[in-house]
Amino acid sequence: MYAELVFPLPFRNAFTYSVPKTLESLAKPGVRAVASFGKRTLTGFIVSTSSSIPQSGIKEKIKPLDDILDFKPIFTPKSLEFYKWLGDYYLSSLGEALKLAVPYGLDVESKRKIISDTNFALQLLEKEKDKTLLKSKILKILSEKEEMNFSHLQRLVQKKNIYSILSNLEKQGAVTILNEIAGAKVKIKKAKFVKLAKPIGEIYSFFPEIEKRSPKQISVLLFLSSLKKESVPLGFLLEKTESKKSSVDGLAKRRLIKVFEKEISRDYIEAYTEKKVDFLLTEKQMNIVDEVTASIEEEKFKPFLLHGVTGSGKTQVYIELTKKVLEKDKSALILVPEISLTPQIISRFYNNFGNEVSVLHSRMSLGERYDSWRKILNRKSKVVIGARSALFAPLNDIGLIVVDEEHDASYKQFDNTPKYNARDCAVILAQLHKSPVLLGSATPSIESMYNAQAGKYGLLELPERIDNAKLPKIHLINISNEKKKKKMEHVFSKFMLDKIEDRLKKKEGVIILQNRRGFSTQVYCDDCGELEICDNCSVPLVYHINQNILKCHYCAFTKDVPKVCHNCGSYALKYFGTGTERVEDEIEYFFPKAKIKRVDSDSISKKNSLGRIFMDFSKGEVDILVGTQMVSKGLDFPRLTLVGVISAETTLWLPDFRADERTFQLLTQVSGRSGRSKVEGEVVIQTFNEKSFTLQKVLQNDYIGFYEKEVLNRQRMGYPPFTRICLIETKDIDNDKARGAVFDFHKELIAFKKYLQITPPSAALIARLKGHYRYHILVKSSKEKDPGGGILRKAVFDSFAEFNRKTRYRDVKLFFDVDPQSVM
Repeated sequence: MYAELVFPLPFRNAFTYSVPKTLESLAKPGVRAVASFGKRTLTGFIVSTSSSIPQSGIKEKIKPLDDILDFKPIFTPKSLEFYKWLGDYYLSSLGEALKLAVPYGLDVESKRKIISDTNFALQLLEKEKDKTLLKSKILKILSEKEEMNFSHLQRLVQKKNIYSILSNLEKQGAVTILNEIAGAKVKIKKAKFVKLAKPIGEIYSFFPEIEKRSPKQISVLLFLSSLKKESVPLGFLLEKTESKKSSVDGLAKRRLIKVFEKEISRDYIEAYTEKKVDFLLTEKQMNIVDEVTASIEEEKFKPFLLHGVTGSGKTQVYIELTKKVLEKDKSALILVPEISLTPQIISRFYNNFGNEVSVLHSRMSLGERYDSWRKILNRKSKVVIGARSALFAPLNDIGLIVVDEEHDASYKQFDNTPKYNARDCAVILAQLHKSPVLLGSATPSIESMYNAQAGKYGLLELPERIDNAKLPKIHLINISNEKKKKKMEHVFSKFMLDKIEDRLKKKEGVIILQNRRGFSTQVYCDDCGELEICDNCSVPLVYHINQNILKCHYCAFTKDVPKVCHNCGSYALKYFGTGTERVEDEIEYFFPKAKIKRVDSDSISKKNSLGRIFMDFSKGEVDILVGTQMVSKGLDFPRLTLVGVISAETTLWLPDFRADERTFQLLTQVSGRSGRSKVEGEVVIQTFNEKSFTLQKVLQNDYIGFYEKEVLNRQRMGYPPFTRICLIETKDIDNDKARGAVFDFHKELIAFKKYLQITPPSAALIARLKGHYRYHILVKSSKEKDPGGGILRKAVFDSFAEFNRKTRYRDVKLFFDVDPQSVM
């Protein structure tokens, strides 16, 4: 028996392995297998099996599988088709795409460990004449440390190709290289349980004899008798009966009780809870439920765009549709863009569906995520809620997919390959499962609305808030004018401060948005103009007052706050720009009696801290929330009646084709948090240019007016939805190599200029990131001429093949980002 394996590596072909007789019953498509790959041991995915060797295979060279990790397939033929599409569309290998199907921490792989003779390494280092050479750098590290991982040494010298140097050093006796198999980081959790081993009547006959020698054993037996035949965790039993383990061991020896291991589930418990409220759907909500239900009943793929104003009851529509899906014994997948949206929606779904609900997101522990994933795989859960990675939950018989806040950029994977967009992938997944997919938003993306206007998506609308709640009144405050009138108090206009004071007196809730973390966003010298820049990135460092450090928000580099300018030695250092810490600090000064909480990624690092903050705010124990965009979407608090925006320009001035769209969405979404009950809400937006078209459309709550102008601009400039774009990036710690590689790739790509628009290579806007220099090429393909993007993908793949064949820069990192959310 032979198995075809793909590995989570950038190889587009599968590899053939023989299956040992002992593993044949487990070897089937969809399971993970451990196999040697070159000098390593890796976890791969079996995509097919056969009884004969593929034509390309040579029997003597075929290696056997080492092990199989799964008792049942973790992906089906249908989901394999989905992962093949995903890998093809986002220009990655099938193995890289399939890695998304498995929670982090389950891989088995070999780790190379280096054992160094430090004294000998030091002797060799002293003989080296040029201490700047790679060999000298390696010897210096090896002379200081006896033991380290191979990958750690690669990171320290910032080079991947160190094999030949280490091989020569091993021959000389300076190092020993060991191959160790590292098991999975996360496993099934088990605990010891105890239960009675005999009927209660028989147990009582032993009491007189036991009572004389060990009264504690009687306590244990009485406690277990009260539970009848149920088992209880050993630790809990010892605590309740105030007994020692020796008492339990003695009873187990006499076979009166049974001690055994049992799997325990690490369930994620959200700190935020709400009471269940039974809603009566409005007529418009019922019409939408009926229209989508028709597709559920017919098991027919149909994409819908639900354009509903903030507070129009979209979540209740999702809940009602999920009920319809469960009635048909099918499953539902609910995607939300951020962790900040999960506490409320999880609570509402738990209230309706109880243990049918499983949650998947990055704030869960590895164990919680693994147990949640296994619960879904074993069909013990039919409703999955989570951020973008929940798209890959092993759900069967999907009857509905919901993408809430479908416009949100966080549905896009920015860091790892493949750089997928969960919203677009959800549409393809629904197509394969022949189910409806519902994209919901108060501010739909330009692409989704264009698809709806073109008839590709069904357009559903909720133009009014539920319970007769009114949309909030919005005020645009010009900061420049307020400064001239001396009506600014640091970062706050007096108008905003008056509004906050009024709401606090009425015991109502307030949210203040500033989409920048830290205290000051820049530190510069007033004499020479020098900025404090990150050592690894070409971005300014941000001042964090609580820790009294300067920090980079891209690579997490930190340094102490300087006393003088590092360039000219001047003491005239100025702190410029406003982050959430400064807003929090100033609002505490103006309202010392108010209870204030900050919500950004710095303040909610502890598990469940976000849920607790929201819980306190809903109860009125917190008066003001100060936060980044985490407070801008999806939250529903009836007591929240005022939203303040410190600066509308934080996203508006970014040099990106989506900047206007992002600003409109952010401000409309945060405005929509206000006044979601009978009390009318207000929004105060501070800006330098209240006449901006984007801000005027926010003021008028005119999404369609904004969309119509923005879509014309996109058409004129040749951007999505009229083109498909791919951002090609080269990255290396050596600027010349990164630059050379991008020009080499451009030489190959330019052969396709007849079919594509190809920009000349240029340095990325953030030219250096995490110690790597970055260069970009932007490729555009007209959807009219290339509707499926096949020409674009062929051009990139063919160019990549030629580039690899000819280039001197094979070790330079190359990334392809199809449908990027940002070109910065």
